[in-house]
Amino acid sequence: MGRIYYLLGKSATGKDTLYKEILKRRPKLRTVTMYTTRPIREGETDGVEYFFTGREELERQLASGKVIESRTYQTIAGPWTYYTVDDGQFNAADDESCLMIGTLESYEKMCTYFEAGKMVPVYIEVPDGIRLLRAVKREENQKKPNYREVCRRYLADEKDFSEENLERLGITKRYQNTDMEICVEEILRDLDK
Repeated sequence: MGRIYYLLGKSATGKDTLYKEILKRRPKLRTVTMYTTRPIREGETDGVEYFFTGREELERQLASGKVIESRTYQTIAGPWTYYTVDDGQFNAADDESCLMIGTLESYEKMCTYFEAGKMVPVYIEVPDGIRLLRAVKREENQKKPNYREVCRRYLADEKDFSEENLERLGITKRYQNTDMEICVEEILRDLDK
């Protein structure tokens, strides 16, 4: 298996948009779909953004020993778990690289699971004010906007993506996503090296 390019960053930094644009321009990159117990959002498709499951399915996968990493967030709507499963999407015999999206916590656990050098962080940044406006705008488009959850995530990101945590994991390269086209081009130049 080739490398795993791992898009990560605080909420509303544009990871999903960048992910889709990178895949459009580099269709040979494979994808790995993570799982979540959170409700599906307006405009999402099961099996595309995530495999949307219930707690029972998560427990079954944990019992089978196939969960690579998981993290649970205490949200306004209750606990939501996001997790990665060794379900055949990672093919050790395959030399193709893949693109994933995750958090700093999931990145760290993935680094522990895979051999050294396999994981390549692609850390996305956006100024906090722009990020907050993007998050609110995205939430406005939901059938039942949950602004308290937007605020909880915004504040949690400050701790989760602290400079200490980034430094501890050796993440030094940062991609500024204030102009998507420039950001995509910079990422692609580095992926093509």
